[in-house]
Amino acid sequence: MIPIKTESAWRGTSDCQSCGIRAMVLFADLEQQDFESIHSPIDDLEYRPGHSLYQEGEQALSLFTVRSGTVKLLRMTPDGQQRIVRLLRAGDVAGLEALTSATFENEAVAMTEVSVCCIPVGVIHDLSRRSPRIHAQLMKQWHHAVKQADDWLADINFGSAARRVRQFILKMRHTTDPELSTLFSREEMGAMMGLKLETVSREVSALSKAGVIAPMDKVGRTYRIINAAALNADDQ
Repeated sequence: MIPIKTESAWRGTSDCQSCGIRAMVLFADLEQQDFESIHSPIDDLEYRPGHSLYQEGEQALSLFTVRSGTVKLLRMTPDGQQRIVRLLRAGDVAGLEALTSATFENEAVAMTEVSVCCIPVGVIHDLSRRSPRIHAQLMKQWHHAVKQADDWLADINFGSAARRVRQFILKMRHTTDPELSTLFSREEMGAMMGLKLETVSREVSALSKAGVIAPMDKVGRTYRIINAAALNADDQ
């Protein structure tokens, strides 16, 4: 049994067959006999914002399918700073490297309240040997992860500072309410987009003053998108 982290809440063994987002994750194409062959527990866990699902360099014993919430993947740079390399939302898989590596390559941190299924690596290996369907799903997830990372970097590292910030706001929209967007700190945003903190602050403030977005909290993290067309507009 995979040890449960102290900062997580264990909700019991997941019922994969009746999972509401099963079609979005690894077990989408599995059939009754596939589920009957699963003997190790697949646990349903919850994490509070700021808590880690796993650490960079930690032994990779499980992978995690995100049922709800947003997870950020962090990696330590050679100069000792952490950089956000990707975001994961419902249907995404964290820790895919556990299938080929002994340790995790990133740290996975909950940005919001997060619910995940914790799947022992052995379950995936057993299913892969028994069923070509799970192997096909794994390949789809690998491709999705690589494409998502490429698209993310391309969209927020191309064009003017104004365009990068607008694209960032769009990418941070809530899956349950696309009119809301929750941002990182200005410093984190600047590091991801190759911009100075002051530049990010200036561009976000300009969008707010222009009525394109409206702040929903005092710390300037969550905004309501008033004019999505303006955020999608090309640079003039």
